[in-house]
Amino acid sequence: MSACTTMPEQQRRGSVLQTVKAVAWAFLGIRKNSAYQEDLGKLNPLHIIVVALVAVALFVGGLIALVNWVVG
Repeated sequence: MSACTTMPEQQRRGSVLQTVKAVAWAFLGIRKNSAYQEDLGKLNPLHIIVVALVAVALFVGGLIALVNWVVG
């Protein structure tokens, strides 16, 4: 057994609003590296994935609705 033990990873606590803002900036492609690094440390990756999938679904649904409105 190893005498060196590691501390468990600290629980990441980021609000839903912070996660939505991070995903929105990622959609735009405009983000400071320092803010990106800060988000990496604070936000839960699972929450980012869920918010991103919802955002993609809303974006695609909005595009479909816009096309149907223009064509119709």
